[in-house]
Amino acid sequence: MLRIRLRRVGAKRQPSYRIVIAESTTSRDSKSLEVVGFYNPRTEPETVQINEERALYWLSVGASPSDAVVRIFKTHGTMDRLERLRAGATLESLVAEAAAAASASATAPKVKDSRPQPVAAVAAAPEASVPAAEEAEG
Repeated sequence: MLRIRLRRVGAKRQPSYRIVIAESTTSRDSKSLEVVGFYNPRTEPETVQINEERALYWLSVGASPSDAVVRIFKTHGTMDRLERLRAGATLESLVAEAAAAASASATAPKVKDSRPQPVAAVAAAPEASVPAAEEAEG
């Protein structure tokens, strides 16, 4: 049975994922049949690139997506387009719609800063306002 799932790529503590078609019995990072997309959860907003034509093809022939891929596909409308494909819409019109939606929402993502904020800078800000309040009272 074929699955559409995430394959981890990237350095330690900096994950990004490829959306791949793989046999359900293989391990997470093993050989896959085809790469249909890319997902980076570390950017703000999340970076997602999906080859809609291939994703819809594999979904239509029976590949089952993992829970994480279902969430990604739902947020980008791929699952809605699959339902319309099953109802009789043409694949070309759905792919054109997906391309238009992707270009409309294209923004430059920023990488999330996972480093903690310095404690000294946070603690210094409230102290600066306390003496000003005491001077106002006196």
